[in-house]
Amino acid sequence: MIFDISETLFSLPLNPCICFNLFKIQRLSAGEKNIAILCNPLAGVGKASRLAVRLANELQNKKISFTIFNKEWPADFTGFSEVWIVGGDGTLNYFVNYYPGIQVPFAVFKGGTGNDFYRLLYKDISLGQQLQLVLHTPSKPIDAGRCNGKYFLNIAGIGFEGSVVQSLNGKKKLPGKTSFYITILKKIFFYRSQYYSISDGNKIYTGNKLMVSVTNGRSAGGGFFISPEARPDDGLLDVILIDKLTPLKRIKYLPVIEKGKHLRLPFVTHFTATRLAIKSDTLMQYHLDGEYGAAHEISIEIVTHKLRVLY
Repeated sequence: MIFDISETLFSLPLNPCICFNLFKIQRLSAGEKNIAILCNPLAGVGKASRLAVRLANELQNKKISFTIFNKEWPADFTGFSEVWIVGGDGTLNYFVNYYPGIQVPFAVFKGGTGNDFYRLLYKDISLGQQLQLVLHTPSKPIDAGRCNGKYFLNIAGIGFEGSVVQSLNGKKKLPGKTSFYITILKKIFFYRSQYYSISDGNKIYTGNKLMVSVTNGRSAGGGFFISPEARPDDGLLDVILIDKLTPLKRIKYLPVIEKGKHLRLPFVTHFTATRLAIKSDTLMQYHLDGEYGAAHEISIEIVTHKLRVLY
């Protein structure tokens, strides 16, 4: 239900302090590492840039070849053994859609504000522990969702969530998450639920819904566990439908959703699926990991083992 789009990556401004190449790309021998570090300097209000420099120092001390890409990301990763992404969920969404056919394994470092998909993969380990894990652990496959031709790794949020993202798009943000929470509060009181027809190929779910959340990850918005039973490697999408609620009930149950204790509530429907067809008689607002979209028909499917991740 809650998400963050502050690290959404539309362009990457040059920061001369951290946009540099340290080693030439060359053919790798077996077991040799050459790492591409992709930094989103907009993420985390400079947090990603500082973290990228710290990672560079760690790799330099370990005498591991790497290149930092800050302003312009490469066309492909020929000559690189792996990719390290420094940013938040929005940066990760940009990455998977910018490189839809990527075969190189990647790792995610928490340079954003929400970092929900990072937390799903790495829990709360320290940076030092994550470095050891990423450098010495074989990659594992994870799934991705595909919605109207675009990929998402964490969540496709339709209805209430999409409306919040649309309201925040193009607006000057207040410090931290102030703008985000102000918008959420307004939507709690004034958002009008919408009629949906949702088919998983076997059953059709209809009615007025506050939210339709289709998830590959468990949480969004920096720790709201909208889909606490989801797994990114089980070949399934977890679907959460929340019926129309009064503003007072929305306020009452927000803390319950934050803790992931809502799945058995009478106004919540939870099921798993491999594909969905969603229709509405009015335009549907949605977001994919914080990227806004709108459509009268939405098609969502799971793409199993789409990516390989170091975790």
